Amino acid sequence: MTRGSYFTVNFVVCQLFALLAAIWFRTYLHSSKTSPFIRHVVATLLGLYLALFCFGWYALHFVIQSGISYYIMIIIGVENMHKYCFVFALGYLTVCQITRVYIFDYGQYSADFSGPMMIITQKITSLAFEIHDGMFRKNEDLTPSQRCLAVRRMPSLLEYLSYNCNFMGILAGPLCSYKDYINFIEGRSYQLQQSEANGKEDTKYEQTDPSPNIAVAQKLLVCGLSLLFHMTITKTLPVEYNIDENFRATASWPVRFFYLYVSLMAARPKYYFAWTLADAINNAAGFGFRGYDKNGVTRWDLISNLRIQQIESSTSFKMFLDNWNIQTALWLKRVCYERATFSPTIQTFILSAIWHGVYPGYYLTFLTGVLMTLAARAIRNNIRHYFVESPTLKLCYDIVTWMTTQVAISYTVVPFVLLSVKPSLTFYSSCYFCLHIASILVLLVFPLKRTQKGSKKHESTQPVWSKKLEEENLLQKNSYSTTNNSFSQKEEITCRYQALKQ
Repeated sequence: MTRGSYFTVNFVVCQLFALLAAIWFRTYLHSSKTSPFIRHVVATLLGLYLALFCFGWYALHFVIQSGISYYIMIIIGVENMHKYCFVFALGYLTVCQITRVYIFDYGQYSADFSGPMMIITQKITSLAFEIHDGMFRKNEDLTPSQRCLAVRRMPSLLEYLSYNCNFMGILAGPLCSYKDYINFIEGRSYQLQQSEANGKEDTKYEQTDPSPNIAVAQKLLVCGLSLLFHMTITKTLPVEYNIDENFRATASWPVRFFYLYVSLMAARPKYYFAWTLADAINNAAGFGFRGYDKNGVTRWDLISNLRIQQIESSTSFKMFLDNWNIQTALWLKRVCYERATFSPTIQTFILSAIWHGVYPGYYLTFLTGVLMTLAARAIRNNIRHYFVESPTLKLCYDIVTWMTTQVAISYTVVPFVLLSVKPSLTFYSSCYFCLHIASILVLLVFPLKRTQKGSKKHESTQPVWSKKLEEENLLQKNSYSTTNNSFSQKEEITCRYQALKQ
């Protein structure tokens, strides 16, 4: 067994153990039976044990990063701590990524302790901004989403470590808000406001915990199918074959683009497996409940990170990115895009690139992605309205845009998989940079439309994953609860009801 395979097996074993621990945690350490203190302690110790088992002493980085960040919050104060925590957490992550990539094992994913650190960095920075919003900024200066997420008291060290290093999310996340996590630990995450089918407010609260068993079973089934696909299909369709010299010399363009699509599609199930399993673990512990729909069906996607059906059927870059790595997109919006004083799109792009890592291929993918996104938006704004009136034309338009989107996405993310500059440029040069050139021509022929209304103009310059600023945030959140008496129950009910109406 290779070193990389060894750590992959370690990761899967640890996640399966976390799944069993989550069931035990929900059954025997339920909030109705156990104090929040015990639940925090157990969740933290189990998380640190899993990290130690999976990554060895590299797991100390998780504690060091969290501990120093907490110390910074205490000594700096609520006025500026969010800036210092942001710089330190992102800087510490970057140093670890540089060390792992360029000193130890370039291109290998063995002992990739930087993966969990990426999630912890998101949590550290998110919480720092949420405390700053809740304890320093005026309530009327906050956006609706910031007001709902604002934390009104400083967390204890135990609460902080539990949030960052709990066993449910330490290995693969996903990111969740601090208030949602505390609500879950303290047993308040099920006190969700009901919304009737006619949209009227109902002040009754659910008294019993809804069962996550069906949701967990469905997600485990997706995990099994994804793992099976990865083990049987993915290895037979390597992305590296796209730059094989013989393949490039002999295959026709349609064959090359078809293989490009299927090879990148085959690379996605490992992400489906890891993220869906992480979501199932949280659900099994009772975390992730997002209320009921208008038909009274439970929804367990509060912290879900992807929507597979929408990804594979995407007819635009926007649709693909809106359904891929959802929690990271929301994090980028909350800590950067909403708060940037100038060039929010550029600042958000830079943050995303730095957070992902130091492989050059990541930056090539992001640069290409920006170009593709602008071109896709220009085509949509200038052409789509000609095809929406006729069902037949609309169907033809959807088919063509689906094919184009899937190929363009695959073309864009090749460097993300190949990692290095040389093989990435080999691929693009073998395609004569055709989609880069096509995107530039599209932007010259069909410039982005700008309206006179400020809100619309602002929307046209947003990243595709951040267009629905308040709607997307509230859609993902509906369990905002108070952490002290300063955040009124009336405001709490309003936040929940707005979310459920979405």
